[in-house]
Amino acid sequence: MSASDQRVSVREVADPEEMHELGIELGNVLRAGDLVILTGPLGAGKTTLTRGIGEGMQVRGPVQSPTFVLARTHPSLVSGPSLVHVDAYRLADAAELDDLDLDFDGAVVVAEWGAGLVETRDAWIEIVIERRRGADEAEEAAEPDWSEAPVESRTVTITMTGSRWAEETL
Repeated sequence: MSASDQRVSVREVADPEEMHELGIELGNVLRAGDLVILTGPLGAGKTTLTRGIGEGMQVRGPVQSPTFVLARTHPSLVSGPSLVHVDAYRLADAAELDDLDLDFDGAVVVAEWGAGLVETRDAWIEIVIERRRGADEAEEAAEPDWSEAPVESRTVTITMTGSRWAEETL
């Protein structure tokens, strides 16, 4: 793919509610055969974004992290495509992903940790979620008190690759 086949959008997302809203926005434009690859550290908001995608697509929920099952399918409640939510963290390569026998053509597939495993398709969206790290290494080493942890904004980079995304705006 050439650079002209890619469109990049960068957003600042203030909190989990805004991440969920971004997911709803995405879910409203996704259709069968679409692939979304999510990249970001633990706790970045990948599953929160996917919950929003599921809500926008109007699929049966709840959408939860598929960490222990590798993939969960959420059927549509409105005759649309299903949402297949994949956690590719423990997969070694694309062959292991193929072994899951996912419906890439008939569903929307959202793959957390999927970078490097599924980009061989004609079109996809890659979403990279970055968060700021604590200001002081000593603070990072200490056990955090999550009840007092501040909500940190995220930088979300959305790269849309392929002709499917040439006209779509996000």
